[in-house]
Amino acid sequence: MAEPHHSINHTLAEDAQAFALGTTMCSLGLLILTNLGLITGQTAGLAVLLSYLTGMKFGVLFFLVNIPFYILAYMRMGTRFTIKTFIAVALLSVIADQLPNFVKFSEIDPLVGTLIMAGVTGLGLMVLFRHGASLGGIGVLALYLQDKTGFRAGHTQLIFDACLFTVAFFVLPLPMVLYSLLGAVIVNLIIATNHRKDRYVAL
Repeated sequence: MAEPHHSINHTLAEDAQAFALGTTMCSLGLLILTNLGLITGQTAGLAVLLSYLTGMKFGVLFFLVNIPFYILAYMRMGTRFTIKTFIAVALLSVIADQLPNFVKFSEIDPLVGTLIMAGVTGLGLMVLFRHGASLGGIGVLALYLQDKTGFRAGHTQLIFDACLFTVAFFVLPLPMVLYSLLGAVIVNLIIATNHRKDRYVAL
């Protein structure tokens, strides 16, 4: 997960609408993802996989698995980022669990659903990044380890996702794992293309 940055100080109202929009878009992506029986990368992927295995709700698991990372977030990026991330994670946890009560899909083509899921998730993450927040998790740990040991953050995330998808091969049907990989790649491409300090900086 890329390190969030923002070039201007947003008002409380601006942050509030961005958090509502960003977490809702990510929740919609997760709703499509889970309807298809897919997973994603990073901490969200771990929570989704655990929800499949245990039957527990995604939101509860996502909130719980993120708890250890708040200390690292505070040490690495300070109080403001940590509070915003906590709020974003809490919002996503609630919305993701409640959205299926209001939005239902009778049929989703796996390929089209994967593309739409990746698109709305990538855009939702971009909204949160632009307002100085993230959805926590392995990205924070990766940045912390990079600071302390010099081990590249991208390599840490890659190792975690490799382990996660390896486990998925034993849990999910092969086509679902391949669609999941495609979705994760597209989300990362959206972030890599748009979340850059040398481009798209708000004025």
